[in-house]
Amino acid sequence: MLDLVMIFIGFMGSFFSGLLGIGGAIINYPLLLFVPSSLQLADFSGQQVSSISMFQVFFASLSGVLAYRKKKEPEAASLIHRGLVIYMGSSILIGSLLGGFVSKILTGETINIIYGVLAVIAVVLMLLPNRGSEQVRSEDIHFNKTVAVSSAFIVGIVSGIVGAGGAFILIPIMLSVLKVPTRTTIVSSLAIVFISAIGGVIGKAAAGHTPYIPTLFTVIGSLLGAPIGSKVSSRLNVKFLRYGLVALITLTAVKIWLSIFE
Repeated sequence: MLDLVMIFIGFMGSFFSGLLGIGGAIINYPLLLFVPSSLQLADFSGQQVSSISMFQVFFASLSGVLAYRKKKEPEAASLIHRGLVIYMGSSILIGSLLGGFVSKILTGETINIIYGVLAVIAVVLMLLPNRGSEQVRSEDIHFNKTVAVSSAFIVGIVSGIVGAGGAFILIPIMLSVLKVPTRTTIVSSLAIVFISAIGGVIGKAAAGHTPYIPTLFTVIGSLLGAPIGSKVSSRLNVKFLRYGLVALITLTAVKIWLSIFE
């Protein structure tokens, strides 16, 4: 029964990720934390939840990278900004590795608090319109390297602790702070998040809190959900779904904060 529940959780997280274009971890974390325990099937700690979520993010982002390469669109390939990927990717890799290791010494309650903060940030960012600058050629895009490296490093640490890829924070930073055009941001962030997930998985594996069998079934569900979510998103107006998800994440954050202060 637990195996089916884990497949369902992985499916729902990656489905909404593909549907709404947000990181699946922000959805998977509360599902993993509350659903198995409410069904009395398992009681995962904050460390275990963040570890399962990190592995799910890795395979989901790997699936996205492979799907992107399969399209073989020269125009899309030209949108990848190598400088952004190198600077932010290397920095977020170090940060996520560090975050994964640090999670070993943190309590489950501390990780829940960090998720609670991220959930609030995610709600705010999902409600704010993110408008990038006008699209120009990749070679004509310039950005502040210090801001890019430092912000990616911080996002990497926090993401590595909680088990997220960090896309929902990275994308607004790239659009609003670094002033990167929207299309270049979307394409380049996929590569950066994948690099982040590599560091996070290594850190989580080294920390030793991963329940591998439940993780396996969560990954299976996530690989099934993302393609379906992407196809559905092209046929639906997801504006109201996004607001519904905002409400869901808000309620989850409230529940986590109430449990912390009880």
